Amino acid sequence: IQKLCDRVASSTLLDDRRDAVRALKSLSKKYRLEVGIQAMEHLIHVLQTDRSDSEIIGYALDTLYNVISNDLEEEEQEENSAKQVDDLGSQFTEIFIKQQENVTLLLTLVEEFDFHVRWPGVKLLTSLLKQQGPQVQQIILVSPMGVSRLMDLLADSREVIRNDGVLLLQQLTKSNAAIQKIVAFENAFERLLDIITEEGNSDGGIVVEDCLLLLQNLLKNNNSNQNFFKEGSYIQRMKPWFEVGDDNCGWSAQKVTNLHLMLQLVRVLVSPTNPPGATSSCQKAMFHCGLLQQLCTILMATGVPADILTETINTVSEVIRGCQTNQDYFASVNAPSNPPRPAIVVLLMSMVNERQPFVLRCAVLYCFQCFLYKNQKGQGEIVSTLLPSTIDATGNSVSAGQLLCGGLFSTDSLSNWCAAVALAHALQENATLKEQLLRVQLATSIGNPPVSLLQRFPFFLSQGSKVQTRVGLLMLLCTWLSNCSIAVTHFLHNPANVPFLTGQIAENLGEEEQLVQGLCALLLGISIYYNDNSLENYRKEKLKQLIEKRIGRENFIEKLGFISKHELYSRAAQKPQPSFSSPDHMMFDHEFTKLVKELEGVISKAIYKSSEEDKKEEEVKKTLEQHDNIVTHYKKVIREQDQELEELKQRINTLTSQNEQLQATVTQQVSQIQQHKDQYNLLKVQLGKDTQHHNSHSDTFQMNGIQTEEVSKLKEELEEWKNKHELLQGQLREKDSVIEKLNSSQLEMGTTEQSSQTSKSGGLEHNSELQKELEMLRNQIHLQSAEISKLQMENQKLQVMNTTADPVLGDSGATAASSSELEARLEQEIKELKSEVKALSEEKESLKQHLDSSSSTVAILQDEKSKLQREVAESKKEQDDLLVLLADQDQKISALKIKLKDLGVPVEDEDDIESGDQGDEDEDGDEEEQD
Repeated sequence: IQKLCDRVASSTLLDDRRDAVRALKSLSKKYRLEVGIQAMEHLIHVLQTDRSDSEIIGYALDTLYNVISNDLEEEEQEENSAKQVDDLGSQFTEIFIKQQENVTLLLTLVEEFDFHVRWPGVKLLTSLLKQQGPQVQQIILVSPMGVSRLMDLLADSREVIRNDGVLLLQQLTKSNAAIQKIVAFENAFERLLDIITEEGNSDGGIVVEDCLLLLQNLLKNNNSNQNFFKEGSYIQRMKPWFEVGDDNCGWSAQKVTNLHLMLQLVRVLVSPTNPPGATSSCQKAMFHCGLLQQLCTILMATGVPADILTETINTVSEVIRGCQTNQDYFASVNAPSNPPRPAIVVLLMSMVNERQPFVLRCAVLYCFQCFLYKNQKGQGEIVSTLLPSTIDATGNSVSAGQLLCGGLFSTDSLSNWCAAVALAHALQENATLKEQLLRVQLATSIGNPPVSLLQRFPFFLSQGSKVQTRVGLLMLLCTWLSNCSIAVTHFLHNPANVPFLTGQIAENLGEEEQLVQGLCALLLGISIYYNDNSLENYRKEKLKQLIEKRIGRENFIEKLGFISKHELYSRAAQKPQPSFSSPDHMMFDHEFTKLVKELEGVISKAIYKSSEEDKKEEEVKKTLEQHDNIVTHYKKVIREQDQELEELKQRINTLTSQNEQLQATVTQQVSQIQQHKDQYNLLKVQLGKDTQHHNSHSDTFQMNGIQTEEVSKLKEELEEWKNKHELLQGQLREKDSVIEKLNSSQLEMGTTEQSSQTSKSGGLEHNSELQKELEMLRNQIHLQSAEISKLQMENQKLQVMNTTADPVLGDSGATAASSSELEARLEQEIKELKSEVKALSEEKESLKQHLDSSSSTVAILQDEKSKLQREVAESKKEQDDLLVLLADQDQKISALKIKLKDLGVPVEDEDDIESGDQGDEDEDGDEEEQD
């Protein structure tokens, strides 16, 4: 090994160095320690200096991999030296990464396309990450484009490199959120999903498994990547993974593994530990794309392996947890049986069946809990199946309630516990259902009357059943009585209950019974804290005195503390899913641990409170209730006022639209009036011309005939205008009355809360704006009426002229007088027209000046355009000159290459020169100078 290292270090010929490195590679597996100690430095030097030769680089990388990696063949591993082997790989990795340039150099080599360089480079980098993950991750993270270079491995057409690239990225993304984000934004999701599809989804091989593990690394506990995955519509691409056929027999072990990982990936996106908003949006997306429906199909399919079925139930549980839409869909799913049964009923049958696997029963319980989580509708449906009015008398179908009751009182303690916890979840945070459950009646024996479910519990508790059963029943009772005074009263009404509880708490029993004692203490504490003092014998004060005499306050608090100090309590408090190593450890429910945390402190305080403090507290409670009632009343008032405001706003909008329509009609009428004015002026001009040029009796008579026709037309138009005017006046009066009503309603609402005042002020402002608009409309109508009156005067004058023109047949002198009056008026109007013509000519002059100034601006812009064109032409000329120079230079370079070849110097192509070593370039340069 020493001789080989010397050859690598001192040989000038590349072939000699290559042979030495090849020999080191063959020795590196057997003599790992010696090669690692003596050759590592020389091998790193080879990587730095002999980049041009891919073969020697490949040998060097393989040798380093053999030295650093712990993936040795089984026959070479001894059981007693396993730890030593691990330490060896870790130590060599530490030596290698001490110089960060070595990792950067390795990243550069991984970019090479040559298979003999890229593949061993990928394997070596993966091994480094396995040995010293966080340190290597940090070096890659600070290296420019480090992560991006590794992402290119997924696009490699050679499957070996692509698959090993997936393994490399698995190690790279472990427990590093920053790298996970970079990898995700480098389009990793798209590429990985494409690979999974190409490989055949769940029917694919180990490559699919590796891709799924990488996807889990990227998404688990990384909210940013989860959001990116959802926004990129990648959830929709998961649906084909879960398409299973009718025949589900004979699944391969790899398919089971793949499907298991796929289900876990779905759970990562909807985990209860994720932020609620992110989980909710993923749940909705899964429903809309049909993924939930696909999972329910697997759930109800036959022949599915047990572990896949269990994981599917857990996945469905988390997809529906707290999402009303998904919960409603799940409630509607039916099993393919005859007759069809709801999926919930089928699952509950598995839960209370002691022959089913323990893990499957836990999964069903979790599914039932998730279905009822924040689902008051679902809770009501479950409890309703227990009530007398809804129980199926024919007995043809089994309901969820009947299954729960059957499980509650069966001989299997696990069924007792599961049914009790499931029923407790049906009552969680729902006071109405707690009261309704008091109506549930249980048949005892033939001839005896039925008893309520609450009265039946003490009988089962006192039967000396298993600890697990009693813990389950006590948890159900505590959940039922908490925050429900009526249930507490019913419970205390049974005279046997309180003596049983105090007896259980006071006894000194073994460790197993301590848990039951703690729960009995909690139940008694709830009976005190939520007691409304309606039963004289069991008032709060009397129960406290009973505890003081029989148990002792300190002893009671100590027993109460047994619950939260228990190891199984701590485990259950960690996460919602019930996960127990064995059935014996199944004691506490996650939601119940929350209830204990909430009540433990308040019960301790309640035990030590005096009667006076209790009275004060009751008074405070009453005051708070009154306050809540007042607040509720005001909320109702505000809600009503908001509705009124909405109605008023709608009315204001309708009035505004009406106002706009009226304004449009007014503008239309104004334009019509203008047209009539023009017609009238034209008539006057025509009349003047007739009087000047036609003095004969016949002409005068003809003119009077024309004028009589025009006057009759004007009369008709005036009648129309009057009608329109009256119509507008009526509409105005209607608007005024509506505005007065709005103002009065706004004034009535002025005494409400500040919030409603603010919203109503907007309405008043809107009304004031509407009044302004109506005022403008009135002004316009006044102007219009003035125009109409003016027209009426003109009409009267024309009528006078008409009457004076009638006796023209007998008196030509009178006709001449009226003609002279018309001439005078026409001269005045001609003067007005001349002044208008003058104003128009002035305006024409100003427009001409503006045109001249704009034409000068155009001329300036044209000059600037010509300058720019000249500059563009010059730059094109310069570019052409540069191209000519480059062509000359290329010719010179080719000539020099030919000369060098003639002299016997090896000359490489341009691509090889770019990827070659800098030292080779310097040698070439020296050859050129000598030449």
